[in-house]
Amino acid sequence: MKKILFYFIQGLFYTAPIGVTLYVLYRLFIFVDSWFAGLFKPAIPGLGIVITITAVTILGFIGGTVFARPMMEMLNRFITKLPIIKEIYVPLKDFFAAFVGKEKKFTEPVLVKINNVSNLEKIGFLTQKDLSELKVEGTKVAVYFPHSYAFSGEMFIVPSEFVTPLDIQSSEAMKFILTGGAVKNFTNETKKEI
Repeated sequence: MKKILFYFIQGLFYTAPIGVTLYVLYRLFIFVDSWFAGLFKPAIPGLGIVITITAVTILGFIGGTVFARPMMEMLNRFITKLPIIKEIYVPLKDFFAAFVGKEKKFTEPVLVKINNVSNLEKIGFLTQKDLSELKVEGTKVAVYFPHSYAFSGEMFIVPSEFVTPLDIQSSEAMKFILTGGAVKNFTNETKKEI
């Protein structure tokens, strides 16, 4: 029963941000569309979508300005003090900040040898080069492997000699992984040393 509960909570972590975002956008669209439908006779088709997209874009712009930053920090401090909410909010916030935002974490695409016998390799992103705080022995690094067609992944600790930096942009590596290798249009960038 504990395992089922664990998998359920893990499933919530994967689906909640997308579900909540889609629900909020849907409710906002319905509100805007019905409000403007009352103003204009006949109703203008597509006006609700245009206004919703514009409002979300403006909100993103305002959220990134100096004026909104203190409010967001205050809201952040408040949320991180709430007992149960912070356990969900903080990991989700960190997860999305790693993909988008100013402090992207997945910037070093690497190829990792998973199996020496079959020469099986996997593309991932180097996230930590120093694991001394975890008391990991040897020269090992942390590599995150996103799943194809999903907003999830796994983090492995691997020997650094099994990791080869890729000479492609991180966005192209992510696109390649998320599409299951269906996209292969790469631009070279300078190779990084591990």
